[in-house]
Amino acid sequence: MRRLAPLLAALLWLQAAPPAPASRFPNVVLVTVDTLRADRVSSYGYARPTTPNLDRLFARGVRFAQARTVEPLTTPALASLLTSRYPHEHGSTRNGMRLRAGLPSLARVLGQRGFKTAAFVGNWTLRDAISGLGEHFETYRQIASRKRWVVLKGEATGDDLTAAALDWLEKLRRDSPDRPFLLWVHYVEPHAPYRTQSEYARALGYGRRDLKPGERYDTEVAFADHAIGELLTGVAKLAPGEATLIAVAGDHGESLGEHGYWGHGRHLYENNLRVPMGIAWEGKLQPAVISAPATLLDLAPTVLGLVGYPALSDARGFDWTPVLQGRTPAPHRASYFQAHKGAVQSVEDARRARRRGLLEVGLLVGGRKETLRLRGGERWLVDVAHDSGDQRNLANRRSGPSTDLRRWQHLVEQGLISADQLPPPTLDRETEEQLKALGYTY
Repeated sequence: MRRLAPLLAALLWLQAAPPAPASRFPNVVLVTVDTLRADRVSSYGYARPTTPNLDRLFARGVRFAQARTVEPLTTPALASLLTSRYPHEHGSTRNGMRLRAGLPSLARVLGQRGFKTAAFVGNWTLRDAISGLGEHFETYRQIASRKRWVVLKGEATGDDLTAAALDWLEKLRRDSPDRPFLLWVHYVEPHAPYRTQSEYARALGYGRRDLKPGERYDTEVAFADHAIGELLTGVAKLAPGEATLIAVAGDHGESLGEHGYWGHGRHLYENNLRVPMGIAWEGKLQPAVISAPATLLDLAPTVLGLVGYPALSDARGFDWTPVLQGRTPAPHRASYFQAHKGAVQSVEDARRARRRGLLEVGLLVGGRKETLRLRGGERWLVDVAHDSGDQRNLANRRSGPSTDLRRWQHLVEQGLISADQLPPPTLDRETEEQLKALGYTY
Protein backbone atom coordinates (compact mmCIF):
# COMPACT_ATOMS: atom_id res chain seq x y z
CA MET A 1 0.00 0.00 0.00
CA ARG A 2 2.88 2.38 0.74
CA ARG A 3 4.15 1.92 -2.80
CA LEU A 4 0.73 2.69 -4.21
CA ALA A 5 0.33 5.90 -2.19
CA PRO A 6 2.47 8.13 -4.49
CA LEU A 7 0.68 6.76 -7.53
CA LEU A 8 -2.75 7.38 -6.00
CA ALA A 9 -1.69 10.89 -5.00
CA ALA A 10 -0.53 11.63 -8.53
CA LEU A 11 -3.79 10.37 -10.01
CA LEU A 12 -5.80 12.52 -7.60
CA TRP A 13 -3.66 15.55 -8.51
CA LEU A 14 -4.22 14.96 -12.20
CA GLN A 15 -7.98 14.75 -11.68
CA ALA A 16 -8.06 17.96 -9.64
CA ALA A 17 -5.69 19.99 -11.82
CA PRO A 18 -7.20 22.28 -14.46
CA PRO A 19 -6.75 21.01 -18.00
CA ALA A 20 -3.55 22.32 -19.56
CA PRO A 21 -3.65 23.90 -23.00
CA ALA A 22 -2.90 21.31 -25.64
CA SER A 23 -1.11 22.18 -28.85
CA ARG A 24 -3.30 19.76 -30.79
CA PHE A 25 -6.27 22.09 -30.33
CA PRO A 26 -6.54 24.79 -32.97
CA ASN A 27 -6.81 28.48 -32.45
CA VAL A 28 -10.29 29.79 -33.19
CA VAL A 29 -10.91 33.03 -35.07
CA LEU A 30 -14.55 34.14 -35.12
CA VAL A 31 -15.42 36.93 -37.56
CA THR A 32 -18.88 38.48 -37.60
CA VAL A 33 -20.11 41.25 -39.87
CA ASP A 34 -22.94 43.60 -38.99
CA THR A 35 -25.93 43.82 -41.33
CA LEU A 36 -24.45 41.57 -44.04
CA ARG A 37 -27.16 39.96 -46.13
CA ALA A 38 -26.17 36.78 -47.92
CA ASP A 39 -27.25 37.80 -51.41
CA ARG A 40 -24.73 40.69 -51.47
CA VAL A 41 -21.83 38.23 -51.01
CA SER A 42 -20.23 37.13 -54.29
CA SER A 43 -19.98 33.45 -53.37
CA TYR A 44 -23.72 33.47 -52.62
CA GLY A 45 -24.46 34.51 -56.19
CA TYR A 46 -24.07 38.30 -56.22
CA ALA A 47 -22.82 39.51 -59.59
CA ARG A 48 -20.55 42.24 -58.23
CA PRO A 49 -17.17 41.25 -56.67
CA THR A 50 -17.96 42.56 -53.19
CA THR A 51 -16.24 39.85 -51.13
CA PRO A 52 -13.09 38.32 -52.66
CA ASN A 53 -11.58 37.48 -49.27
CA LEU A 54 -14.70 35.81 -47.93
CA ASP A 55 -15.09 33.97 -51.22
CA ARG A 56 -11.57 32.51 -50.95
CA LEU A 57 -12.21 31.50 -47.35
CA PHE A 58 -15.51 29.80 -48.18
CA ALA A 59 -13.92 28.06 -51.18
CA ARG A 60 -11.43 26.26 -48.98
CA GLY A 61 -13.91 25.44 -46.22
CA VAL A 62 -17.58 24.74 -45.61
CA ARG A 63 -20.16 27.29 -46.70
CA PHE A 64 -23.74 27.16 -45.41
CA ALA A 65 -25.91 28.18 -48.35
CA GLN A 66 -29.05 28.61 -46.24
CA ALA A 67 -27.87 30.17 -43.00
CA ARG A 68 -30.21 32.46 -41.09
CA THR A 69 -30.11 34.54 -37.97
CA VAL A 70 -32.67 33.79 -35.26
CA GLU A 71 -33.42 37.48 -34.68
CA PRO A 72 -32.46 40.37 -36.97
CA LEU A 73 -30.93 42.57 -34.26
CA THR A 74 -27.23 42.78 -33.42
CA THR A 75 -26.96 42.11 -29.68
CA PRO A 76 -29.68 39.43 -29.56
CA ALA A 77 -28.27 37.66 -32.62
CA LEU A 78 -24.67 37.64 -31.43
CA ALA A 79 -25.66 36.58 -27.92
CA SER A 80 -27.51 33.67 -29.56
CA LEU A 81 -24.46 32.82 -31.66
CA LEU A 82 -22.19 32.68 -28.61
CA THR A 83 -24.57 30.88 -26.23
CA SER A 84 -26.59 28.78 -28.71
CA ARG A 85 -29.80 29.93 -27.04
CA TYR A 86 -32.75 31.86 -28.38
CA PRO A 87 -33.15 35.53 -27.40
CA HIS A 88 -36.13 34.86 -25.14
CA GLU A 89 -33.92 32.37 -23.27
CA HIS A 90 -30.70 34.39 -22.91
CA GLY A 91 -32.69 37.56 -22.20
CA SER A 92 -31.13 40.01 -24.66
CA THR A 93 -34.12 40.37 -26.96
CA ARG A 94 -33.49 44.02 -27.79
CA ASN A 95 -30.49 46.30 -28.05
CA GLY A 96 -29.96 47.75 -24.58
CA MET A 97 -31.11 44.58 -22.79
CA ARG A 98 -28.28 42.61 -21.17
CA LEU A 99 -28.22 38.85 -21.50
CA ARG A 100 -28.51 36.71 -18.37
CA ALA A 101 -25.34 36.50 -16.31
CA GLY A 102 -23.44 33.24 -15.99
CA LEU A 103 -24.66 31.50 -19.14
CA PRO A 104 -22.36 28.96 -20.81
CA SER A 105 -20.92 30.12 -24.11
CA LEU A 106 -18.36 29.27 -26.75
CA ALA A 107 -15.91 31.73 -25.19
CA ARG A 108 -16.46 30.41 -21.66
CA VAL A 109 -15.92 26.77 -22.64
CA LEU A 110 -12.70 27.54 -24.49
CA GLY A 111 -11.48 29.89 -21.75
CA GLN A 112 -12.03 27.23 -19.09
CA ARG A 113 -9.85 24.87 -21.12
CA GLY A 114 -6.86 27.13 -21.33
CA PHE A 115 -7.62 29.28 -24.37
CA LYS A 116 -6.85 32.98 -24.20
CA THR A 117 -10.06 34.73 -25.23
CA ALA A 118 -10.49 38.23 -26.65
CA ALA A 119 -13.24 40.18 -28.40
CA PHE A 120 -12.95 43.38 -30.43
CA VAL A 121 -16.29 44.89 -31.42
CA GLY A 122 -17.13 47.98 -33.42
CA ASN A 123 -20.86 48.32 -32.83
CA TRP A 124 -21.90 50.75 -30.11
CA THR A 125 -24.73 48.52 -28.86
CA LEU A 126 -22.22 45.77 -28.03
CA ARG A 127 -20.64 47.79 -25.23
CA ASP A 128 -20.34 45.53 -22.23
CA ALA A 129 -22.30 47.97 -20.06
CA ILE A 130 -25.43 47.46 -22.19
CA SER A 131 -24.89 43.99 -23.67
CA GLY A 132 -23.32 41.97 -20.85
CA LEU A 133 -21.10 40.11 -23.31
CA GLY A 134 -17.84 41.17 -21.66
CA GLU A 135 -18.07 38.58 -18.90
CA HIS A 136 -17.52 35.81 -21.46
CA PHE A 137 -14.08 37.00 -22.55
CA GLU A 138 -10.80 37.57 -20.76
CA THR A 139 -10.29 40.67 -22.94
CA TYR A 140 -13.31 42.58 -24.26
CA ARG A 141 -12.82 45.87 -26.08
CA GLN A 142 -15.25 48.12 -27.85
CA ILE A 143 -13.26 50.21 -30.31
CA ALA A 144 -14.57 53.76 -30.74
CA SER A 145 -12.53 55.37 -33.48
CA ARG A 146 -15.08 57.57 -35.26
CA LYS A 147 -18.66 58.84 -35.45
CA ARG A 148 -20.42 56.91 -38.20
CA TRP A 149 -23.72 58.65 -37.46
CA VAL A 150 -23.99 62.42 -37.01
CA VAL A 151 -25.45 61.95 -33.52
CA LEU A 152 -23.91 58.61 -32.57
CA LYS A 153 -20.55 58.53 -30.86
CA GLY A 154 -18.12 55.69 -30.63
CA GLU A 155 -18.14 53.11 -33.39
CA ALA A 156 -15.21 51.79 -35.37
CA THR A 157 -13.76 51.36 -38.80
CA GLY A 158 -12.88 47.91 -39.99
CA ASP A 159 -9.24 48.93 -40.29
CA ASP A 160 -9.07 50.04 -36.67
CA LEU A 161 -10.72 46.84 -35.46
CA THR A 162 -8.26 44.73 -37.41
CA ALA A 163 -5.31 46.72 -36.07
CA ALA A 164 -6.48 46.40 -32.46
CA ALA A 165 -7.08 42.66 -32.79
CA LEU A 166 -3.66 42.04 -34.36
CA ASP A 167 -1.94 44.16 -31.71
CA TRP A 168 -3.50 41.92 -29.06
CA LEU A 169 -2.44 38.79 -30.91
CA GLU A 170 1.12 40.02 -31.39
CA LYS A 171 1.45 40.63 -27.65
CA LEU A 172 -0.12 37.25 -26.87
CA ARG A 173 2.31 35.42 -29.13
CA ARG A 174 5.19 37.30 -27.54
CA ASP A 175 4.10 36.55 -23.97
CA SER A 176 2.35 33.15 -24.35
CA PRO A 177 3.53 31.56 -27.61
CA ASP A 178 2.03 28.14 -26.83
CA ARG A 179 -1.46 29.14 -25.70
CA PRO A 180 -4.35 28.52 -28.09
CA PHE A 181 -6.64 31.50 -28.49
CA LEU A 182 -10.18 32.48 -29.37
CA LEU A 183 -10.26 35.84 -31.16
CA TRP A 184 -13.65 37.37 -32.02
CA VAL A 185 -13.82 40.47 -34.22
CA HIS A 186 -17.16 42.09 -35.08
CA TYR A 187 -17.10 44.57 -37.96
CA VAL A 188 -19.74 47.29 -37.99
CA GLU A 189 -19.71 47.95 -41.74
CA PRO A 190 -21.97 47.72 -43.75
CA HIS A 191 -24.45 48.94 -41.13
CA ALA A 192 -26.28 52.17 -41.96
CA PRO A 193 -25.69 55.02 -42.70
CA TYR A 194 -24.05 53.31 -45.74
CA ARG A 195 -21.04 55.54 -46.30
CA THR A 196 -19.49 55.51 -49.76
CA GLN A 197 -16.13 53.74 -49.67
CA SER A 198 -14.77 55.40 -52.80
CA GLU A 199 -11.76 53.16 -53.27
CA TYR A 200 -14.09 50.19 -53.91
CA ALA A 201 -16.74 51.88 -56.04
CA ARG A 202 -14.81 51.57 -59.31
CA ALA A 203 -13.92 47.89 -58.72
CA LEU A 204 -17.64 47.22 -58.22
CA GLY A 205 -18.50 48.95 -61.50
CA TYR A 206 -19.99 52.12 -60.00
CA GLY A 207 -17.43 54.65 -61.22
CA ARG A 208 -17.27 58.13 -59.75
CA ARG A 209 -20.95 59.09 -59.82
CA ASP A 210 -23.06 59.68 -56.72
CA LEU A 211 -24.22 56.32 -55.46
CA LYS A 212 -27.66 55.21 -54.39
CA PRO A 213 -28.07 53.80 -50.85
CA GLY A 214 -27.93 50.16 -51.97
CA GLU A 215 -24.80 50.87 -53.98
CA ARG A 216 -23.16 52.60 -51.04
CA TYR A 217 -24.04 49.50 -49.03
CA ASP A 218 -22.07 47.40 -51.53
CA THR A 219 -18.97 49.55 -51.07
CA GLU A 220 -19.24 49.10 -47.32
CA VAL A 221 -19.44 45.33 -47.81
CA ALA A 222 -16.27 45.49 -49.91
CA PHE A 223 -14.56 47.64 -47.27
CA ALA A 224 -15.42 45.14 -44.52
CA ASP A 225 -14.22 42.28 -46.71
CA HIS A 226 -10.87 44.03 -47.18
CA ALA A 227 -10.51 44.45 -43.40
CA ILE A 228 -11.29 40.76 -42.92
CA GLY A 229 -8.63 39.87 -45.45
CA GLU A 230 -6.09 41.96 -43.55
CA LEU A 231 -7.10 40.28 -40.30
CA LEU A 232 -6.70 36.75 -41.66
CA THR A 233 -3.36 37.61 -43.28
CA GLY A 234 -2.16 39.06 -39.98
CA VAL A 235 -3.26 36.01 -38.02
CA ALA A 236 -1.37 33.74 -40.44
CA LYS A 237 1.79 35.82 -39.99
CA LEU A 238 1.58 36.03 -36.21
CA ALA A 239 0.68 32.37 -35.73
CA PRO A 240 2.67 30.68 -38.53
CA GLY A 241 2.29 26.94 -38.75
CA GLU A 242 -0.42 26.86 -36.09
CA ALA A 243 -3.71 25.14 -36.73
CA THR A 244 -6.43 27.79 -36.88
CA LEU A 245 -10.15 27.25 -37.31
CA ILE A 246 -11.89 30.25 -38.85
CA ALA A 247 -15.65 30.79 -38.51
CA VAL A 248 -17.46 33.65 -40.26
CA ALA A 249 -21.06 34.84 -40.12
CA GLY A 250 -23.26 37.87 -40.59
CA ASP A 251 -25.29 38.79 -37.51
CA HIS A 252 -28.40 39.55 -39.61
CA GLY A 253 -29.35 40.87 -43.01
CA GLU A 254 -30.75 44.18 -44.18
CA SER A 255 -33.76 45.39 -46.11
CA LEU A 256 -32.67 47.81 -48.83
CA GLY A 257 -36.07 49.24 -49.69
CA GLU A 258 -37.87 45.97 -50.39
CA HIS A 259 -41.43 45.94 -49.04
CA GLY A 260 -41.04 49.71 -48.62
CA TYR A 261 -38.72 49.04 -45.69
CA TRP A 262 -35.13 50.08 -44.97
CA GLY A 263 -33.19 48.52 -42.12
CA HIS A 264 -33.62 45.45 -39.98
CA GLY A 265 -35.04 44.19 -36.73
CA ARG A 266 -38.80 44.52 -37.20
CA HIS A 267 -39.63 41.89 -39.80
CA LEU A 268 -38.74 38.31 -40.67
CA TYR A 269 -38.26 38.79 -44.38
CA GLU A 270 -35.55 36.68 -45.98
CA ASN A 271 -33.36 39.72 -46.64
CA ASN A 272 -33.34 40.30 -42.87
CA LEU A 273 -32.79 36.63 -41.97
CA ARG A 274 -30.38 35.22 -44.57
CA VAL A 275 -26.69 35.65 -43.72
CA PRO A 276 -23.40 34.23 -44.96
CA MET A 277 -21.89 31.61 -42.67
CA GLY A 278 -18.94 29.27 -43.06
CA ILE A 279 -16.08 27.43 -41.35
CA ALA A 280 -12.58 26.80 -42.67
CA TRP A 281 -9.92 24.61 -41.04
CA GLU A 282 -6.97 23.82 -43.27
CA GLY A 283 -6.33 20.10 -43.58
CA LYS A 284 -9.29 19.17 -41.38
CA LEU A 285 -12.38 20.23 -43.34
CA GLN A 286 -12.92 19.38 -46.97
CA PRO A 287 -14.44 22.14 -49.11
CA ALA A 288 -18.21 21.73 -49.25
CA VAL A 289 -21.47 23.61 -49.58
CA ILE A 290 -24.23 22.68 -47.12
CA SER A 291 -27.62 23.35 -48.69
CA ALA A 292 -29.73 22.30 -45.69
CA PRO A 293 -31.01 25.17 -43.49
CA ALA A 294 -28.78 26.26 -40.60
CA THR A 295 -28.89 29.09 -38.06
CA LEU A 296 -26.44 31.11 -35.99
CA LEU A 297 -27.33 28.85 -33.07
CA ASP A 298 -25.37 26.07 -34.79
CA LEU A 299 -22.02 27.83 -34.93
CA ALA A 300 -20.85 27.43 -31.31
CA PRO A 301 -21.83 23.71 -31.01
CA THR A 302 -20.16 22.98 -34.34
CA VAL A 303 -16.90 24.75 -33.47
CA LEU A 304 -16.77 22.91 -30.15
CA GLY A 305 -17.60 19.63 -31.86
CA LEU A 306 -14.84 20.08 -34.43
CA VAL A 307 -12.16 20.81 -31.82
CA GLY A 308 -13.30 17.88 -29.68
CA TYR A 309 -14.90 19.65 -26.73
CA PRO A 310 -18.29 18.77 -25.23
CA ALA A 311 -21.35 20.68 -26.37
CA LEU A 312 -22.73 23.66 -24.50
CA SER A 313 -25.28 22.76 -21.87
CA ASP A 314 -28.85 23.41 -23.05
CA ALA A 315 -27.61 24.37 -26.51
CA ARG A 316 -30.44 24.82 -29.02
CA GLY A 317 -28.22 24.67 -32.07
CA PHE A 318 -27.12 21.65 -34.09
CA ASP A 319 -23.57 20.34 -34.10
CA TRP A 320 -22.75 19.85 -37.78
CA THR A 321 -19.49 18.01 -37.06
CA PRO A 322 -20.72 14.51 -38.10
CA VAL A 323 -22.17 15.95 -41.31
CA LEU A 324 -19.03 17.92 -42.14
CA GLN A 325 -16.91 14.84 -41.53
CA GLY A 326 -19.11 12.76 -43.82
CA ARG A 327 -20.41 10.44 -41.12
CA THR A 328 -24.10 11.38 -41.25
CA PRO A 329 -26.45 13.08 -43.74
CA ALA A 330 -27.76 16.58 -43.17
CA PRO A 331 -30.80 16.60 -40.88
CA HIS A 332 -34.37 17.63 -41.70
CA ARG A 333 -35.40 20.02 -38.95
CA ALA A 334 -37.35 23.16 -38.26
CA SER A 335 -35.80 26.60 -37.78
CA TYR A 336 -37.40 29.21 -35.52
CA PHE A 337 -37.26 33.01 -35.55
CA GLN A 338 -38.46 36.03 -33.60
CA ALA A 339 -38.47 39.79 -34.16
CA HIS A 340 -38.59 42.48 -31.50
CA LYS A 341 -38.65 46.24 -31.27
CA GLY A 342 -35.17 47.60 -31.68
CA ALA A 343 -33.90 49.60 -28.75
CA VAL A 344 -34.87 50.12 -25.13
CA GLN A 345 -34.98 53.85 -24.57
CA SER A 346 -35.17 54.17 -20.80
CA VAL A 347 -35.04 52.20 -17.56
CA GLU A 348 -38.81 52.58 -17.20
CA ASP A 349 -39.31 51.21 -20.70
CA ALA A 350 -37.06 48.27 -19.79
CA ARG A 351 -39.22 46.97 -16.96
CA ARG A 352 -41.55 45.13 -19.33
CA ALA A 353 -39.53 45.68 -22.48
CA ARG A 354 -39.27 42.07 -23.53
CA ARG A 355 -42.99 41.26 -23.42
CA ARG A 356 -43.94 44.57 -25.00
CA GLY A 357 -41.24 44.30 -27.60
CA LEU A 358 -42.24 41.07 -29.38
CA LEU A 359 -43.43 41.87 -32.92
CA GLU A 360 -43.31 38.70 -34.97
CA VAL A 361 -42.61 34.97 -34.74
CA GLY A 362 -41.75 32.55 -37.51
CA LEU A 363 -40.64 29.06 -38.41
CA LEU A 364 -39.17 27.33 -41.45
CA VAL A 365 -40.07 23.72 -42.22
CA GLY A 366 -39.39 21.88 -45.45
CA GLY A 367 -38.65 25.02 -47.45
CA ARG A 368 -41.74 26.91 -46.31
CA LYS A 369 -41.51 29.82 -43.93
CA GLU A 370 -44.55 30.77 -41.87
CA THR A 371 -44.63 34.04 -39.97
CA LEU A 372 -47.19 35.75 -37.76
CA ARG A 373 -47.31 39.47 -37.13
CA LEU A 374 -48.66 39.79 -33.59
CA ARG A 375 -50.06 43.27 -34.05
CA GLY A 376 -52.96 42.73 -36.44
CA GLY A 377 -52.49 38.98 -36.78
CA GLU A 378 -51.11 39.07 -40.33
CA ARG A 379 -49.88 35.62 -41.36
CA TRP A 380 -47.50 34.84 -44.22
CA LEU A 381 -46.53 31.55 -45.80
CA VAL A 382 -43.66 31.71 -48.30
CA ASP A 383 -41.96 29.08 -50.43
CA VAL A 384 -38.44 30.40 -49.79
CA ALA A 385 -36.81 28.09 -52.36
CA HIS A 386 -38.67 29.88 -55.16
CA ASP A 387 -39.50 33.20 -53.54
CA SER A 388 -36.46 34.57 -51.71
CA GLY A 389 -37.98 38.05 -51.77
CA ASP A 390 -41.13 37.14 -49.80
CA GLN A 391 -43.27 38.39 -52.67
CA ARG A 392 -46.11 35.87 -52.71
CA ASN A 393 -48.17 35.00 -49.66
CA LEU A 394 -49.43 31.41 -49.94
CA ALA A 395 -51.34 31.48 -46.67
CA ASN A 396 -55.04 30.74 -46.70
CA ARG A 397 -56.61 33.80 -45.14
CA ARG A 398 -59.44 31.72 -43.72
CA SER A 399 -57.11 29.52 -41.70
CA GLY A 400 -55.12 30.60 -38.68
CA PRO A 401 -51.50 29.97 -37.80
CA SER A 402 -50.32 26.38 -37.69
CA THR A 403 -50.20 24.49 -34.41
CA ASP A 404 -46.40 24.51 -34.53
CA LEU A 405 -46.25 28.27 -34.95
CA ARG A 406 -48.72 28.84 -32.12
CA ARG A 407 -46.67 26.55 -29.92
CA TRP A 408 -43.52 28.51 -30.76
CA GLN A 409 -45.28 31.81 -30.05
CA HIS A 410 -46.33 30.48 -26.63
CA LEU A 411 -42.79 29.35 -25.79
CA VAL A 412 -41.37 32.73 -26.74
CA GLU A 413 -43.97 34.66 -24.77
CA GLN A 414 -43.46 32.51 -21.67
CA GLY A 415 -39.73 33.01 -21.94
CA LEU A 416 -40.17 36.77 -22.17
CA ILE A 417 -42.28 36.82 -19.01
CA SER A 418 -39.49 34.99 -17.19
CA ALA A 419 -36.79 37.22 -18.66
CA ASP A 420 -38.63 40.36 -17.59
CA GLN A 421 -38.00 39.30 -13.99
CA LEU A 422 -34.32 40.06 -14.55
CA PRO A 423 -33.06 43.37 -13.11
CA PRO A 424 -33.65 46.20 -15.60
CA PRO A 425 -30.54 47.65 -17.23
CA THR A 426 -28.85 50.73 -15.86
CA LEU A 427 -28.99 53.27 -18.65
CA ASP A 428 -27.31 56.63 -18.16
CA ARG A 429 -28.52 59.69 -20.03
CA GLU A 430 -25.89 59.38 -22.75
CA THR A 431 -26.80 55.73 -23.35
CA GLU A 432 -30.49 56.55 -23.69
CA GLU A 433 -29.71 59.30 -26.22
CA GLN A 434 -27.46 57.02 -28.24
CA LEU A 435 -30.05 54.22 -28.35
CA LYS A 436 -32.65 56.65 -29.61
CA ALA A 437 -30.23 57.79 -32.30
CA LEU A 438 -29.77 54.32 -33.72
CA GLY A 439 -33.03 54.35 -35.64
CA TYR A 440 -34.31 51.12 -34.06
CA THR A 441 -37.31 52.63 -32.29
CA TYR A 442 -40.75 51.51 -33.28
